[in-house]
Amino acid sequence: MTARSAGPERTPRLADRLAAAQRARFVGRQAETELFRSALLTSEPPFAVLHVHGPGGVGKTALLAEYTRIATDAGDLVVRLDGRDLDPSPPEFLRALGQALGLAEGASPLEALAQRLRGVLLLDTYEALTPLDAWLREAFLPQLPGQMLVVIAGRNPPTPAWRTDPGWLDLVRVVSLRNLPPEDSRAYLQARGIPEAQHAAVLAFTHGHPLALALVADLLARGEPEAFSPEHAPDVVRVLLERLVQQVPSANHRRALEVCARTRITTEALLADVLGAADAPALFEWLRGLSFVEQGPEGLFPHDLAREVLDADLRWRDPESFRVLHGRVLRSLVRRLQARTGREQQRAYFDLVYLSRNNPLMRSHYDWKAMGTAYAEPATPADYPGILAMVRCHEGEASAHLAAYWLGCRPDAFLAFRGAVQQLVGFKAILLLDAPDPEDCAADPAVAAAWRFVRRHGPLRSGERLMHHRYWMSGEGYQDRTAVTLAAAVGGSRWLTTPGLAWTLLAVADPDRWEPHFAIIGFPRAPEADFEVGGRRFGVFAHDWRVESPLAWIERKGQLDPAVEPAPEPLDSRSRVPLVVLSQPDFEAAVRRALRDFTRPAGLATNPLLRSRVAAEHAGGVPTPATLQALLREAAATLRASPRDEKLYRAIRRTYLEPAATQELAAELLGLPFSTYRYHLAGGIARLTEWLWRRELDGPPS
Repeated sequence: MTARSAGPERTPRLADRLAAAQRARFVGRQAETELFRSALLTSEPPFAVLHVHGPGGVGKTALLAEYTRIATDAGDLVVRLDGRDLDPSPPEFLRALGQALGLAEGASPLEALAQRLRGVLLLDTYEALTPLDAWLREAFLPQLPGQMLVVIAGRNPPTPAWRTDPGWLDLVRVVSLRNLPPEDSRAYLQARGIPEAQHAAVLAFTHGHPLALALVADLLARGEPEAFSPEHAPDVVRVLLERLVQQVPSANHRRALEVCARTRITTEALLADVLGAADAPALFEWLRGLSFVEQGPEGLFPHDLAREVLDADLRWRDPESFRVLHGRVLRSLVRRLQARTGREQQRAYFDLVYLSRNNPLMRSHYDWKAMGTAYAEPATPADYPGILAMVRCHEGEASAHLAAYWLGCRPDAFLAFRGAVQQLVGFKAILLLDAPDPEDCAADPAVAAAWRFVRRHGPLRSGERLMHHRYWMSGEGYQDRTAVTLAAAVGGSRWLTTPGLAWTLLAVADPDRWEPHFAIIGFPRAPEADFEVGGRRFGVFAHDWRVESPLAWIERKGQLDPAVEPAPEPLDSRSRVPLVVLSQPDFEAAVRRALRDFTRPAGLATNPLLRSRVAAEHAGGVPTPATLQALLREAAATLRASPRDEKLYRAIRRTYLEPAATQELAAELLGLPFSTYRYHLAGGIARLTEWLWRRELDGPPS
C-alpha cells in the first residue's frame, strides 16, 4: 500500500532504480494507458471509475504501476491499496486508506481526500474485496471529490449493479485486459535479451500472457533449456497454475478443470458424460465463474494459456491420469459425433480433431482458431460462379471446365464453406460413385484413375460405394489450413454416416507436402489413382473402410496426442484386426459354413468371417469363435420381429443353434412336412445372411 505525491528533488533511492527497471520491461497496453492518461489530463474526467479485469498474471498489477507513474509524473496524489492486504470490512478499509495517506490514527481519510482537488485511488486484487463491493459503490465512492479517479483491478468483471445502477451507468468504464499481441510479446522478449530463435516456441506456449512471458524469460535467461518446452519446465507451469487457480474446492473440481483444458468446448452434457451426471450442473457453474474461463455460444472454454498450463501440468504430474481422462473425453466425443448431423456433426468433429492439437503433424495442418467459426453446407446456384472462379484461379481453365461438368451433372456433390457472415470462403466437391460411368470416366481423368485403382486393390461389392474428394480449397489460400480444417470436418462426418462406403480417395495438389500427415491418419499414397489436368499432376491418398471401419479410424485418430501414443490399451482394438474384404458370394458361403459349425468352435476358428468387419465390430476387439456364435444368434433373433417370420427362426434354431440329430428329426420336432421345413430353413438362411451382409457393408446402426 503506497501513497505518492510530487515533491522537491531528492537523492535517487533504490526504489527509483526498481521503478526504472519495471518501466523498461513494461511493453504494450497503449490503449489502456492512453485511456487513463486522457482521463487524467481533462478538467472533468469522462468517467469516475475505470474497472480493469482479467485472469491472474495477465498484467493488471503492472498496468497499475504504470498508471502510478503517469499520475505521479502529472503531479497528482496517488493512493494504492491491495485487497490481499486487507480484511474486507469498511473499518479496515478506511484504516488502511488512512495509513496509506500518512494520517494519524483516528483521522478521517475522506476528509483528507476532500481537501485535494485531484487524485487517483488504485484498488488492486479487487476480487478479495468482493464483500465490500456494495458498500464501496453505494457509500464510500460517492463521498470522494468529483475529480478523483478510481481504478479497480481484479480477476472478475464488475458486478451487474455497476451497469444497471442509473447513477453509475455513465461513470464506469470497463476494460477487459487480455494477453499481449505477438508484436508486444516479441518486444518484451527482446528487451529481456531472449534470442529471436526462441521467440516462436515461447509465444506458442505463453500466447502473450505477461506472467508466462516473464517466467519463461527468467528460465531462458539462465541458459537452460536450449529449446523451451513446458513439459521440461514444471516450475514455470506450477507458478502459472497457482496464479490461475487459487483454490480448487475438490478433486472433482480439479477433474472438471482438466476436462475443460482438454476439450475445445465444454458443456454441461460433456461434463455429465465424462465425470458423472450428479455433479455436472454444479461443476459447470463453478467453471463458468472462473476469471480465465470464457463463455461462447457453444459452451465454455479456458483462456489459451490456462488451457496449456492445466494440460501441461497433468501430463507432467500424472501421465496415467492424463491418458485415462483423454480416453474418457475421446469416447464421449465419438458418441456425440455419431448422434449429430449437419453443422452440429461438423462441430463434433472439430472437437475430436482438437484432442490431437499437440501432435506436430496435426498442429501444422489445421487452423485451430477457425474451428467453429466457419461451416459447410450444400452449395446453391448462387455459389457456382464463385466456385468456378476459385478453381480457375488456383488450378487453371481446364480444371474449371471439369468443375463446371460436375456442377452440371452432380450439383449435390458440392459443399460451400461459409464464414461468419455467410460469405463463400471456399468449397469442397465429394463425388459418391456406385459404379464406373463411361461418360464420367471420359470427362474426368481423376474418376477414370480412381476406378482403375479400385479394380486392382479392392473392387466394390454389391451395395458398396466409392467416395472421391475431387476438389477442396479456400478462396484465398487454396489448400491451406483453413481449407483442410473445413474439408476434414465434412469428410470425417461423411465417412461415419455414408452407408456402404468402401473407399475414400482424396486428391491434393502437393502430395509430397501432405504425405506425412495422411500417413499418420491411415491414408496411404495411392499413386495409381494420380491424374493430370491441364498439364498439372494431382496426387491421391486412399483408405479402405472395409479394412478399418470409420469408427475405428476416428477413435484411432483421436489418440494422436503425443502424451497418449502409444496408449497402454487402444480404445478400439478393432484397428489392430487384419480384416479381409470378402466378396458377397464368399461372405454368403462363410455364413453357411459358420451355421454348420455353430456348435464346433474349432471349425469357427478357421472361418473367414472372423476377419470380417461385422465380426470385428461385434467383438469390440479381436473376434473369437464365441463372437461368431453371438453374432449368429443376434442375426437369427431378428427373424422373431414379425410373427410371420417366427417359423423361419424356429427352423434355424432347430437346425443350427440347438440342433436336432438330423434335419428329418428337426422337421418332425417342428411338426412340419420335410419339404415345408426345408423351405422355411432356406428362407431363414437367406434373411439371416442378408442382415449380416448389410451390417458388413454399413456397420452397426447408430
